Parts: sequence; structure tokens; C-alpha cells
Amino acid sequence: MTDFGEIYTEYFSDVYKYVLTLCRNETIAEEVTQETFFKAMQNIERFNGSCKLYVWLCQIAKNTYFSYVQKRKHLASDTAIECQDITLDLEKNYLDKAMTKQLHLLLHNMREPYKEVFTLRIFGELPFSQIGELFGKTDSWARLIFYRAKKQLQEVTK
Repeated sequence: MTDFGEIYTEYFSDVYKYVLTLCRNETIAEEVTQETFFKAMQNIERFNGSCKLYVWLCQIAKNTYFSYVQKRKHLASDTAIECQDITLDLEKNYLDKAMTKQLHLLLHNMREPYKEVFTLRIFGELPFSQIGELFGKTDSWARLIFYRAKKQLQEVTK
């Protein structure tokens, strides 16, 4: 394993950008990224090389962010789990930089309201009830549109 300082220098920017896509807040992203590298430094001996170091760091970052959300916003634990479950299928593709570009292009070309509902749910982390209110619809409508948007992305990325 290389020097941890080298790991920090090489991956900090990428991990920060990943966290920023989760929270859309630069201050929180920086705090979570710093905490991520602190945890990684404490547990570097547990890294077994079964995945890329970047993926391992992003997993720590994701878990750190969800812990942060639970502590700071007093969200119900099932909300954090729901957000985590939603991103699991797309996360593997999202971590790959080439796939990230493709995902953004797909989102850009997606029809409304699918694009906006997906963006509000994943990047804005809004509950379905608020998304439904924004469109003057029910939360069931927002769930359905989100599900269809997610399916469209999954089909295109296969």
C-alpha cells in the first residue's frame, strides 16, 4: 500500500465530488470527505483490494454522509435506508467516471417530468410527498414517475 498522504492527494478531489453529488452542499461535502479520509486512515489495514481503492473510499463516504444526515437532520432511519436503497443499483455505474458522464447525458435527454422527479429525489433528497406537492400531484404519482425514470436509466445503462 502506498503512503496514505499519496492516497489522500490522489483521491480527495474525486471523493469530494462524489459526496457533493449526494448532498449538494460544499460545506457538508468537505466535512464528510474529511471524515471519510480520517476513517479510511484508521481502517486502511482492512482494505483487502477486492475492489478499487476509489470505490472503497466512496463506500465509506456514502456511509459517513448517511450517518451525518441521521445525526444532523434527525431523519427517521428508514428514510436514510430508503435513500441508500434507491442509489444502490445506480451507484456501481455512478462511481465509474465514464458512466457518470453517460448518466448525466441520459438525465439531460430524459423527458419531463421523469428528469425533474429523479433529480429532486436523488440529488435533492426530497421526499415523495414534497415532490408530489411541487407538481400538484400525489406522493403516489411521484413514486411512480421516479420508478419509471429509474427503470429507463437502468435499461439504457445495461
